[in-house]
Amino acid sequence: MIHTTAGEIGHLFVIISFVTALMSTVAYLRISLAGNELLQNKREITQWRWLARGSFYLHGVAIFGIVASLFYIISNHYFEYHYAWNYSSRALPAEYIISSFWHGQEGSFLLWLFWNVILGIVLIQTNRDDRAKSTSSRQWEAPMMTVFALVQAFLASMILGVVFGGTFKIGSSPFMLLRDVLTDTPIFISNPNYVPEDGKGMNPLLQNYWMVIHPPTLFLGYATTLIPFAFCIAGLWKNEPKEWMRPALPWALFSAMVLGVGILMGGYWAYETLNFGGYWNWDPVENSVLVPWMVLIAGIHAMLIAKKSSTGLKTAIILSVATFLLILYSTFLTRSGILGNASVHSFTDLGLSGQLLIYMMAFVVMAAVLISVKWKLIEKDEEETSVYSREFWLFIGAVILCLAGFQVLNTTSFPVYNKIGESLGFSPNIAMPADQVAHYNKFQVWFFSAIALLTGIGQYIWWRKIGKGNLNAIITSGIITMFISGGLIAFGDITKPAFMVLLTASVFAIVANSAILWGIIRGNYRLSGGAVAHIGVALMLIGILFSAGYSKIVSLNNTGMLISKGEDFTKNDNKENKENVILWLNQPQKMSGYLLTYRGQRIEIRDVPEYVPRDWVEPIEGAGPELSFHGIALRDIEQNGKLYHKKGDTVALHPENTYYEVEYREPGGKVFTLFPRGQINQQMGSGGFLPSPDIRRMPGKDLYTYVATVPDPSSEGTWSPTETYRIAPKDTFFVNDYVAIFDNVVQTREVDGTPLGPNDAAVKAVIRVLDKEREYTLQPAFIIKDRMVGRQAETNEELGLRIQLNEIDPRTGLFTFTANTTQRDYIVMKAKEMPLINFLWIGTFVLVIGFSMAAIRRYREFTKMRDAKKPSLVTSSR
Repeated sequence: MIHTTAGEIGHLFVIISFVTALMSTVAYLRISLAGNELLQNKREITQWRWLARGSFYLHGVAIFGIVASLFYIISNHYFEYHYAWNYSSRALPAEYIISSFWHGQEGSFLLWLFWNVILGIVLIQTNRDDRAKSTSSRQWEAPMMTVFALVQAFLASMILGVVFGGTFKIGSSPFMLLRDVLTDTPIFISNPNYVPEDGKGMNPLLQNYWMVIHPPTLFLGYATTLIPFAFCIAGLWKNEPKEWMRPALPWALFSAMVLGVGILMGGYWAYETLNFGGYWNWDPVENSVLVPWMVLIAGIHAMLIAKKSSTGLKTAIILSVATFLLILYSTFLTRSGILGNASVHSFTDLGLSGQLLIYMMAFVVMAAVLISVKWKLIEKDEEETSVYSREFWLFIGAVILCLAGFQVLNTTSFPVYNKIGESLGFSPNIAMPADQVAHYNKFQVWFFSAIALLTGIGQYIWWRKIGKGNLNAIITSGIITMFISGGLIAFGDITKPAFMVLLTASVFAIVANSAILWGIIRGNYRLSGGAVAHIGVALMLIGILFSAGYSKIVSLNNTGMLISKGEDFTKNDNKENKENVILWLNQPQKMSGYLLTYRGQRIEIRDVPEYVPRDWVEPIEGAGPELSFHGIALRDIEQNGKLYHKKGDTVALHPENTYYEVEYREPGGKVFTLFPRGQINQQMGSGGFLPSPDIRRMPGKDLYTYVATVPDPSSEGTWSPTETYRIAPKDTFFVNDYVAIFDNVVQTREVDGTPLGPNDAAVKAVIRVLDKEREYTLQPAFIIKDRMVGRQAETNEELGLRIQLNEIDPRTGLFTFTANTTQRDYIVMKAKEMPLINFLWIGTFVLVIGFSMAAIRRYREFTKMRDAKKPSLVTSSR
């Protein structure tokens, strides 16, 4: 049965959200354009406000209705809907069912709409025109919410899913039925009411707890960039080019905090999940989000100097507008399909590229025209800015941030340049750098060295600790910096000049801002947000420098054995063959001070806290959707004295995941175990094997381990042709390149723990197999039970060997054995040490604290001024 009601309700809510957003835009626009006559007519203006607010609140109800409808469809496994079928499955646990909501483009737009509604309601309540005590500079609600509601209308149009004339399409609806999307699929031609039993499921790489919280955080950051933009447009619109910054500044700080955290969450997800060995790969999609954040930070600093500098005010206006426009540009890049060949993160084009382009260009034109018309309102500075002034150094810092962002944006936009050229009739064919990481690092290391240096100098000048003829404080900090950075350079064996400069600048930023912070705390700790944030940035730079620039490969292959002849291993002078080691099952191997042993494959049972050996559970193959990713326990499953499942129970497994247990033994005898993960999914390419690392976290470094290659899962269980041996006790023979000794035969009264009957008999042959460092014993059994002959082979996975006792000849005293061999279980593993990476995560935490302190302080200033009788301009204290 097709459940059409939920989709119809959801689609109705989409239409309502679009219409109400337009109604709210028109009503707020009417108020904003009102003349004195309408403003004096309180009854009529009240009606327009009621309509504007009511429409926006109804728009919010509609957005919540869309969210509820889509969640209802996904959680109830209504796979007749394309969105539910394409991004979820019955096997997904609850947290991934939730995150499948924003897996697709439509869901991500809906998440953006959701956050904008929340923020819009908060802004209405905190900036209500009818509560203002002044009609001159306090009535932000109408012009600001005009912009806000117009953005919501554009976003709602992205999920509208309305087609005109069979060809013209507005938006892509998340409530499309599968049969309406896959129209040419034969099953729907013969049976239009066909409903799949299960969905395709989620991309295995996204099955990570960080992907449950990272997208909502990132899209909250996207949403918050609209607020400074809306206030800026409102300020220019009202001919008040400076006053908009007071309500906008706390939101800009909050936006910088949330967007920065969202970006770093994505980096941490990559660090824990992907196998490129780090947290940032300068991927175009990563860059497209980083650049708006950098411009936003520059804009915040420009706002701080805007009171005394027209240059700062102009810069603040341009950067506040540019931040939101760059978010729109990022959306266009990632969702238009233009980065399809340049990034592994970008979405495919759903036919929305033209609509996205119109969305972006509409606000570009609106902002450019308004700024051009109102530019003359900004008064020029009476005096030139002194090099010893606070405004000068903040402006220089903002400029360098923008230059750093432009360098990233320019290279990231190469595919866009190519598309523009093709549309104009020529092909620029600008290629992305062969080594993108080296290309970006070459420039960014110098930009951020300058930024770190300026955070220290700027703080001294801001708090008037130094000035013309008074440089004592900065000289003292410089001397302390030289001692500390010199020690770190020697300890870390840093030889590259660029890295020396970056480390020294970062240490100076910590020393200088700590000195300022100590002085501020003794006075008023609420003023210390800037210093705390700068210390956080410096700590992050040190963590990035050491972890990325001085990581150490632990898994050096000193055997001379060529592990693989594949392109991925032989390129770059056989780099991967030199930096990967092969570990055979239960065969210890020394590696960079560790003794490593691969202990076998493990799987994850959903209600069992620790991993279990793979051979403890028999997967249920070909079962219906209710038993998808389930198995039968082949033994009692017990951990830490607690019995979780008995032999024969059906257990639920986490899909597609295999963990490879690697035991590390340190020289002192301490043992720890890592479980790097492999995901088997033929749809994802790479031979169907997707590795993810496991990380040993230590105070001074991380040990980062992942499995690069494993035996082909599809060939598992393939045995060689049978070989036969006819031998006597004490004979020696060769099997699978091993020396084997048939010691003797012993009687046994039980087989597999089951006692034999009084008329039954059984013997076991004792065969020793000699490996390089170990000796293994195999005991195949020959059984006579109920006058029937049985044979029980014994298999040793470490040797890849199976031996069976087939016949006993009492006349000759000879025994006939058969043997089969298979691929021994192994992994190809890579491990590296990431020194001081904890500085990056600690710095992130400190940065969040600094932004939070600054945002709270600025919001208190805004509310105090909002509730005062007379408005005033932005204060000069930082």
